Amino acid sequence: MTDSAPLPLTILSEEEELFRATVREFAETEIAPHVHEMDEAARFKPELIRKFFELGLMGIEVPEQWGGAGGSIFLALLAIEELARVDASAAIYVDVHNTLFNNALLRWASDEQKARLFPRLTTELLGAFALSEPASGSDAFALECKAEDKGTHWELTGRKFWITNGGEAGIFLIFANTDFSKGYKGITAFLVERDFPGFSVGKKENKLGIRASSTTELIMESCRVPRENVLGPVGIGYKIAIETLNEGRIGIGAQMIGVAQGALEAATKYVKERKQFGKAIADFQGIQFQLGQMATEVEAARLTVYNAARLKDRGLPFQREAAIAKLFSSQVADRTTSQCLELFGGYGYSKEYPAEKYYRDAKIGTIYEGTSNMQLQTIAKLLLK
Repeated sequence: MTDSAPLPLTILSEEEELFRATVREFAETEIAPHVHEMDEAARFKPELIRKFFELGLMGIEVPEQWGGAGGSIFLALLAIEELARVDASAAIYVDVHNTLFNNALLRWASDEQKARLFPRLTTELLGAFALSEPASGSDAFALECKAEDKGTHWELTGRKFWITNGGEAGIFLIFANTDFSKGYKGITAFLVERDFPGFSVGKKENKLGIRASSTTELIMESCRVPRENVLGPVGIGYKIAIETLNEGRIGIGAQMIGVAQGALEAATKYVKERKQFGKAIADFQGIQFQLGQMATEVEAARLTVYNAARLKDRGLPFQREAAIAKLFSSQVADRTTSQCLELFGGYGYSKEYPAEKYYRDAKIGTIYEGTSNMQLQTIAKLLLK
């Protein structure tokens, strides 16, 4: 009976454990020394992105025939979690590239597109996902970017806002409407490379957190896109976006548990060193209660994220679980990083200590790839169905 029982969610296979250990060592030795500098400069070191590719982190789910690792989303979220534990900005580059860009191609690209693009996407070409616009945030399908069929090619005109990886990406998955009379059923997905005529990257946002991760505007002025760069059939861009974001939410969940875990570890170390009233503040029961509560919530959030990933990897429905994971992990990260900052006292408010950065980095989790209210709506709709 015992031998046939399913493994606990947090028990990893030998492959998963080795992979996690490799990413953790990389994060602690290669990224950690530069975290403060990158945050202050609001710029991620390009050489670290190159190392993501060299380490095989940019094609985790891509089949080996196209240069990927042929792995699972669970492996991807382990990488995202371990990177976010050290620096959320680092995790975002890996997250968006894998769970949004590569994932959309795996599901919707033609064999020709996969053979043409994946060898580059797994070795040197960074991808970005471009759905949001100035007037369309949660109402994602109210977008105004238009695509016109010119016979030999398409022309895209419009602007995209809040595009993660926009500063460094070489290729963008851009959603535009080919027929506004059809509403959201006119939306189509296009693969737009950075050097296409009429395409440019606009303003870079100056953000509260995840500062080293670039977030930019994209500008298309009669941007010329080859016909072979339409992703999926014309008019089903809305379906591509929705299904891709479902998986992307698991990645955000992994980011948030990584941020929360990193903050909790930093606070736990600090309270054992900080002395007040003649002893370490970790000896005070009130501090212990706070640590215990945070550890419980972080573990519960981890279980929701791991569960959603395991369901997806087994081909089972996971939309509700992904929304729950994204919602709960972002709430836990928000609470945990705030409490950890307070445990540092006045030092927590100083940039000399890591608590304030974890706190700033956590906030985005309740906003991007669907706000908390949008996750609640998704969960409720599925509950009432």
